[in-house]
Amino acid sequence: MNDTVSDHNSVPAPVATAVLEHIVKSIVDDPDAVRIDHSENRGKIRLEVRVADGDLGRVIGRRGRTAQSIRAVVRAAATRDEVEVDIDFEDD
Repeated sequence: MNDTVSDHNSVPAPVATAVLEHIVKSIVDDPDAVRIDHSENRGKIRLEVRVADGDLGRVIGRRGRTAQSIRAVVRAAATRDEVEVDIDFEDD
C-alpha cells in the first residue's frame, strides 16, 4: 500500500505523519512541494518525504544532523500511533 498523505485519518501513523509534515514544511523554502508517501513492510511504516529541488539540503542539514533530529522526534511521535517508523528524504 502506497498512498500520498492527504487525509490523515487514512494514514497508518497519523500523529507521526502530521508531526513530520509540520516540521518539514516549516524548514523548506517551498512548503507546498512537500509530499509524504507511506508504505508498510513487516509491521514497520516507511514514510518517504519528497521536497522541491534545492530544499533537500535544508532538511538533511550539516552532516545529516537535521534529518537525524527529525527522525528522532517523529519516532517519538509514532509511539502515540503504536507503530515503528522509518523515514527517507528525497528530492523531486
